Amino acid sequence: MDEPGGRFFVVADGMGGHAGGEEASRLAAEAIRVYLQEHWERESSTTLIRTAIEKANAAILADQLTHPARRDSGTTVVVVGFFDDGVWYAHIGDSRLYRLREKSLTQISEDHTWIARAVSAGAVAPEEVRVHPWRHMLLQCLGREDLKPVEPVRIEFLPGDRLLLCSDGLTEELTGDRIAYHLANPDLKLAVSNLVDAAKAKGGRDNITVVAIAHPADS
Repeated sequence: MDEPGGRFFVVADGMGGHAGGEEASRLAAEAIRVYLQEHWERESSTTLIRTAIEKANAAILADQLTHPARRDSGTTVVVVGFFDDGVWYAHIGDSRLYRLREKSLTQISEDHTWIARAVSAGAVAPEEVRVHPWRHMLLQCLGREDLKPVEPVRIEFLPGDRLLLCSDGLTEELTGDRIAYHLANPDLKLAVSNLVDAAKAKGGRDNITVVAIAHPADS
């Protein structure tokens, strides 16, 4: 939860058992951080984000080979970077990026899940998503040899906007309307703590990771 002076923000949500998922998410976040920091001035924004995520995937694959007990580990990830040519993001899995604008919440990322594809194809109605038994089935995650190429996307970020990066531990418990309500709190730190507390109050059945970003013009 910060203003975008740190240049980039990462949320990773691991899977594959507690130990495996925790290590996968840690490896991914660290690999992305190191690559972005070391190559920030050397590569284009799209190349930076794409390669950083590929490095994260490679780090998890290497860990799986070294530690067979973690061979099924993996992680989702969402990355937002603030570059000279704008704000760019990329994601893998179902960790999400939202934008709040004038109290209206928009999901920017599209989940790499079976359920998202089924809704897009018209095979499942949107109102069925929150209770569908296959809603957590990922089509992509880090820690897989067959990871599809990442395509970073430039997003609009205007004065008054807020960005939210989060794991599915938040979106599993709270509807978009409730997320928007809490994220609109003028106090950004309180907005984040209220989001986490609200998700816990609804059950808190999974890891709840939340990063909120205010436009620098609002500081």
